[in-house]
Amino acid sequence: MNAITLQPEATAADRVVNGLSVDVEDWFQVGAFENVIERDDWASLDDRVDRNVRQILDLFAEADVSATFFTLGWVAKRHGALLQEIAARGHEVASHGWDHRRVFTMDREEFGADIARARKQIEDAAGVRVSGYRAPSFSIDQRTPWAFMELAEQGYAYSSSVAPVAHDHYGWAAAPRFAFNPLPGQELVEIPVTTAMFAGKRLAAGGGGFFRVLPYGFSRWAIRQVNHTEDRPAVFYFHPWEIDPGQPRVAGAPIKSRLRHYTNLEKMAPKLRQLVHEFAWGRMDELAEREKARLEATQA
Repeated sequence: MNAITLQPEATAADRVVNGLSVDVEDWFQVGAFENVIERDDWASLDDRVDRNVRQILDLFAEADVSATFFTLGWVAKRHGALLQEIAARGHEVASHGWDHRRVFTMDREEFGADIARARKQIEDAAGVRVSGYRAPSFSIDQRTPWAFMELAEQGYAYSSSVAPVAHDHYGWAAAPRFAFNPLPGQELVEIPVTTAMFAGKRLAAGGGGFFRVLPYGFSRWAIRQVNHTEDRPAVFYFHPWEIDPGQPRVAGAPIKSRLRHYTNLEKMAPKLRQLVHEFAWGRMDELAEREKARLEATQA
């Protein structure tokens, strides 16, 4: 049987700076409940995103780390002061689209309108320029070759919208594991969420439900593998609702969705605290600039 080999602890001087990101959406906006909760009902539901994000901001301040907050335009419209606080604390504010519609459910025209609307709302609310985008549920894949073209045409510097794994909810298993230029001759950089390798297979290891459900040691092993063995930065993400065990329960959702959504919510904040203290973290736009330089150097 294959054994997972633990990597040695890095010193402060040689730690790779990884990309830390938060997908800012509320508990009722997740893909797991999209067929149960109507978008028209969102405004009447218990809004918990402001409180949860402020707790995350305090956690990051405690660890002295910076991050990127990929925010829904729908949230930005209702929480302008929150977005201003995110930016004031030195974090990047980026786009997560308007209302969490997955990219492969739209055509290019609809997608273009979605990201343009979201960007304007986020920029107006936060008072900063938006240069990064993450697709809801990592939904840029082999079905949406036009998505990168639209992002480049609208002037985005980078995307972090690909999960290079096979998964029942999302994934593009044939995509590169690390940063790549999706369009020849264009500067747009795609930075996939992190995977690790075990027994010749890719394992999802970039956060979210995998981080919440699996033992902390798995994420430590995966990030160390990426940082030390492959000398690359990891890309980690999670959602504000994942630190909120008191959120409402959606009884009508499929049991698989409920298990994924509610498991270990009470353990998430302590695990995050350990993670942000153990590794070096930074904003995704800064990571994108470093990866762009790396790509240019390899192509020279």
